[in-house]
Amino acid sequence: MTVTAGDFDIQLEWGMRGVEQLTPVSDVVIIVDVLSFTTSVEIAVSRGAVVYPFAGDHIEAEAYARELHAELAAKSRENGYSLSPQSLREIPAGTRLVLPSPNGSTLSLGTGKTCTLAGSLRNARAIADRAMEVGHRIAVIAAGERWPDGSLRPSFEDHIGAGAIIEGLRGTRSPEAESALAAWKGAKTDLKALLLGCASGRELVDRGFEPDVLLASEWNVSACAPELQARAFRSRTG
Repeated sequence: MTVTAGDFDIQLEWGMRGVEQLTPVSDVVIIVDVLSFTTSVEIAVSRGAVVYPFAGDHIEAEAYARELHAELAAKSRENGYSLSPQSLREIPAGTRLVLPSPNGSTLSLGTGKTCTLAGSLRNARAIADRAMEVGHRIAVIAAGERWPDGSLRPSFEDHIGAGAIIEGLRGTRSPEAESALAAWKGAKTDLKALLLGCASGRELVDRGFEPDVLLASEWNVSACAPELQARAFRSRTG
């Protein structure tokens, strides 16, 4: 099935197939990977870091970081800078960070020359505002998670994260976008408990990363709208 612009200004799809289908008919693409790629990007970029998404294996990532004279995020959340948002809370301004991710990085690098933003609950309003500055055809891509066989698992946190951003966008919405908005409106009054209790949140809590979930659950605390420019997310602060 091919998705077209149709009569909708704001459309929502999932994963790489969503990127492939919506990017050609969109002025801007918003990637939403709440636990934890886009939350990590927001925290790092808001502190003045530059984040290079990377989709290859660790050996390739090491070579890429050397080429850029950049730091490489660790494969494990337990060591140094990583996909753990709490690991990036004190990252110094000016740091160049290569951040591999099987979901958020891969999707971000699949949008070609189309304006690409990293959206989360933390910067939902800032992302919506920036998207509307760019154009009226807006694609919101929920990253989702992966089953062990690599197939897409739609996730609660990215559905409501997309809805939080969609709430701030003006224009006609597709049924999929309306669904995410409705889910967000139902969730935002008990946001922290729901994120801690969803499948992805429980997995992180069980691994000792409850602070990451709590950071990701903070809503509209940031005016930073990270934008992909020259293959790196950089700051646009409004």
